[in-house]
Amino acid sequence: MTSPCVCEPRTALRLCTALVFVALLAGLSLAEQPPAPCHPNPHPFADRQTVANRGDVTNLPQPLRDRLVQMADRPHTQLPQQAFAEANKPSQLFQYYLLDTTGFEPNVFTKQIPGVNDLAQLTATGANCGLPAIGAVRVVLEPKPGLPTDPNDPEAFIDIFTDVSSLFVINNESGWYEGWMIHDLRVAPVNGKPRVDGHAQFGTILPADAAKLKMQGTGHNVPGTLFTTDGNDPHFPRASDHFPDVQTNLVSLYLSMGTWNSLQQSDAHAYWEFNYQGTNWIHPLYELPFTGGFPDEFNQPPDAFEDGEIGKLQSIVPGSGPSGITKSPTAVGDNPNLPRDPDKFEADEEGGEAADAQREFRYRNIPSGLAREIFLDVYERPASFEPTTTSLEKRLFDAYAAEVARVDQNGDGIVSAIEGDTDTASDGFDDNERLFIPATQFNRFAVTREINDGLVAPRFAPSQRAFVLHGRLVKVDPAVSASAGRDSNDR
Repeated sequence: MTSPCVCEPRTALRLCTALVFVALLAGLSLAEQPPAPCHPNPHPFADRQTVANRGDVTNLPQPLRDRLVQMADRPHTQLPQQAFAEANKPSQLFQYYLLDTTGFEPNVFTKQIPGVNDLAQLTATGANCGLPAIGAVRVVLEPKPGLPTDPNDPEAFIDIFTDVSSLFVINNESGWYEGWMIHDLRVAPVNGKPRVDGHAQFGTILPADAAKLKMQGTGHNVPGTLFTTDGNDPHFPRASDHFPDVQTNLVSLYLSMGTWNSLQQSDAHAYWEFNYQGTNWIHPLYELPFTGGFPDEFNQPPDAFEDGEIGKLQSIVPGSGPSGITKSPTAVGDNPNLPRDPDKFEADEEGGEAADAQREFRYRNIPSGLAREIFLDVYERPASFEPTTTSLEKRLFDAYAAEVARVDQNGDGIVSAIEGDTDTASDGFDDNERLFIPATQFNRFAVTREINDGLVAPRFAPSQRAFVLHGRLVKVDPAVSASAGRDSNDR
């Protein structure tokens, strides 16, 4: 801290000492402490200074830096995570998300609702005697030798640091919090040349599709815009929503940022590696009709709960869904003699076929860009994909099976590590880079309260009924240095 005056010996010592003391008190008063009977952070000023002056924080944009310092102020078990470099040059922050509870409909996790839980203790938010739940997500690129330094490149290696304040620890049913990067679907560009089978080219729609989309609602759905299910202007999640009749009209892909729990003083910290090697992969989309937030028909309220379909279909045994290939549990199930290891993506290049044989082949998830392609079939190709099928569920099941089959080279209904590698050729393309959505195109972030229901999809997806935090993307251009020290592995 800089002294508020220049202390001259003898003549001004007492005055300057008094002013410095007042400044210290002012700094302490800025700390965001909980009211009684909760106990304050006993050293907020020191914690603020530690985080604000840390090498991985000093260069950050002011709103992000302020949020991290704000969380350091509060009672906590640990300070916001230290971001270490994994290359000779510092990691580069190119985007971030600031999270809070204001951007979606209040629910039983975030608010006491009369007659529902107003006589019960809140179980997620409300910690520290009611300090608002907040969070910050830092997204940084690792400038490793031989790897892309452009975050728009699917082969870039990216670190994601999530820090949250004021979420209670979860105690029951093996529950957890889970972070999700969210990609809201955009209307694809038009390509007038269909595939041989009449289907639109990858990542595009046909002119007939575009004409039908433009006829919906107010004509909002034209190429490049955020796709909306009703053809009207985008309705982002908001506090005034009402489940199930007033919901967002966006179509979203949810990419898991890992699962975690809070610590003793209601702070939480999570680290995630975003790359094509198994992490930039989306849950089996065919789970969605059984999560509780998916409608049977377009622009209808979700009714899976009323229809008794919650959890009716599971993806424990990998495959391409109800319209695709069903595999035997003894062939691709989680064999205790050889447990499924979703992180076993890469192998020694010099090992050849023997190394490839050891890579994981029983993935349930699929690459994010392939998931987007499935959603294009379901929502944006009303003329070129099953034009007479109006059931949303059937369109989803059929599209999932059809698009997985284009990448699944051995016909087992599963996209393996080899089949999903960016260097692998598939569907007439020289490589698979098209199958991965860059981190820069995930325009929102959410944290959900999960329970052990056996589904990989977010709880109640695609609704916000399990949200506890939410925030929108903030881009940082040019990127800034956002690491200090060196990770021991550089992996």
